Amino acid sequence: MAWDRASAAGARVREVPFTGSTNADLAAAVAAGRADHLDVLLTRDQRSGRGRLDRVWQAPPGASLAVSVALRVADVPPGARGWIPLLAGAAMARAVRAQLPGRAVGVKWPNDVLVDGRKICGILAEGTVDPATVVVGSGVNTAMTADQLPVPTATSFAVAGAACDDDRLLADYVAALDRGLGALARADGDAVASGALDAVTGVCVTIGQEVAVSLPDGGSLRGTATAIDPEGRLVVSGADGVRAVSAGDVVHVRPAAQPR
Repeated sequence: MAWDRASAAGARVREVPFTGSTNADLAAAVAAGRADHLDVLLTRDQRSGRGRLDRVWQAPPGASLAVSVALRVADVPPGARGWIPLLAGAAMARAVRAQLPGRAVGVKWPNDVLVDGRKICGILAEGTVDPATVVVGSGVNTAMTADQLPVPTATSFAVAGAACDDDRLLADYVAALDRGLGALARADGDAVASGALDAVTGVCVTIGQEVAVSLPDGGSLRGTATAIDPEGRLVVSGADGVRAVSAGDVVHVRPAAQPR
């Protein structure tokens, strides 16, 4: 298909009929000097996709859209680059919401996009051999039927009763991500001054929820998510006090009340 809207938003799109991983392929292009800011690689048939925590991400051919975007981040201080996957989640949530009026769309921290409490998109940001370039991959369930959903907590545009306009989705996503990244760079990585904190908090449905967090060190935490702090960490208030979580697998103990 023609990616006219995405191209107008600044993306240079290359679509392939199938691949193992768009993130791996685009990272290889970066290493070879063949990828620049807003270069996009996508497919509707990704066969070896990965999510956060090295989880396997698979979907039947034609049922989803796997998109990877190269981002030049030289102007973003290294200490602020943890905001990139959070901004990606917020950008994708708004792109999804634009095509699903009347549905509750939001983000489970850090960047799982939910529709009516079920996951429609996961996002994985990865560094490359070029320290000034990050690759952000997303997998969006577009035409996936109810029978094809991998888990009961997943959903898709089709299940929500909508036909996804892939070009519009990509254009809205790339434009919002580029704006957010540019603002973060101009603010020298200050998430408050750049609006990054407000943008991410505004779509985060984890805030206010009782959560269970599996931590990278094997520990766990349970409490109420009260905020996202200026470092992008999830603030959880539990029996042992208040803790800011920078990484972990978050489960909403109760169904999320989502923004509309």
